[in-house]
Amino acid sequence: MTDPSASHGPAAGRPAIAAVYLTAFLQGLSIVAFPAGAAVLKDAFGLGDAQYGALFLPEVALAIAGSLGAAALVRRLGLKRLLLLAQAANGLAMVALAASVLVPPAAAFPLLLVATALVGLGFGAGGAPLNALPPVLFPGRGDAAILAQHTLLGLGLAAGPLLLAPFVRAGLWTGFPVAVAAASLVLLAMSAAATIPADDRPAGAPGSVPDVAAQPARPLAASPLFWVFGGISVLYAFAEGTFANWAVVFLHEGIGAPAATAGIALSVFWGAIVAGRLAASVLVLRVPSQVLWLLLPGLMAAAFLLLPAASTTTAAIALFGLAGLGCSAFFPLTITLASRAFPGRAAAVSSLMIAALMLGVGTGTFVFGPLREWLTFGEIYRLSAAYPAGAFLLAVGAACTPACRRRVRSLRFEVG
Repeated sequence: MTDPSASHGPAAGRPAIAAVYLTAFLQGLSIVAFPAGAAVLKDAFGLGDAQYGALFLPEVALAIAGSLGAAALVRRLGLKRLLLLAQAANGLAMVALAASVLVPPAAAFPLLLVATALVGLGFGAGGAPLNALPPVLFPGRGDAAILAQHTLLGLGLAAGPLLLAPFVRAGLWTGFPVAVAAASLVLLAMSAAATIPADDRPAGAPGSVPDVAAQPARPLAASPLFWVFGGISVLYAFAEGTFANWAVVFLHEGIGAPAATAGIALSVFWGAIVAGRLAASVLVLRVPSQVLWLLLPGLMAAAFLLLPAASTTTAAIALFGLAGLGCSAFFPLTITLASRAFPGRAAAVSSLMIAALMLGVGTGTFVFGPLREWLTFGEIYRLSAAYPAGAFLLAVGAACTPACRRRVRSLRFEVG
């Protein structure tokens, strides 16, 4: 480690701390730029619903690749270089988004696909350093440090639509990606000069980078329970992707809200997810975690069933808040329970669950587009209630297996 003091307390590692936590916030802004600007993008480039849905496929593909290859990338590049790669990818994604209005119309959509692919690369590459470094920077406070990182990511997702709205109202929506790109460039320069500590703790220590070679040889795919958890993650992701990536389009085209106002629904959704996760971390001290895990799909299903009846912008925004509360703690709890059901394989399970999440978000978002050719928003939302219903049924089955029953009593909420 170049600067040994960097890992012995917050004061010594302030540039490194800023590099990690500002990356999380800017990553949230980059990810949400496309769904928040959905109405503007569709109008500016004449995108159909199917084209808009297809925008997220490159993002998902690169995010999955980054999640599955995280351990190899850490060994080859190290945490600092991986963090710099994530920052550069996020910044370049915003440059590509802003430049899409400058190229010929035929090149605009391919450039948007490049932009979303770069967002996916930033998310996939950033996962390892953003989750491994906080415990190193705050020894003895690893759980709180990781929670803070995820909270800042969520704040970026929630703040993005609100920050974009003034640019949209002024008719200069490209100002938002330009501002995020400029901030990413400044952060990249600052991070390159900062001393980012290596994760030199023993494998298996809290927050340490996983040692894939140390994992048991028997493949996870041989366990039916693993596939149950994978199915839960995918079904949940269908719901999250449907809520998040089509919220602005629904309010703008389905209810008639202005594009800037429609973005508030997305901010409320992500804000409710952040608030719900913080509340869940307190609730599980009094309520069994498995009870909370099984209750949350009901809130998601209720939001899907009630959204078709929303006739005003206020009602729709409130229901996206309900959806955010339903989504909030479900996936982190799924990862926690799955990891404890396979002791000694938490790193592999977490990476595969995140890959399943991204697969579901991308597929769910894409499928919504072609369905709009035959079904109304209301009909699609009612059918989408099957996602959380299916996740609930699988979750009940998972919770009843002997492997889970032995560990579920000690389950505690973890964001990871």
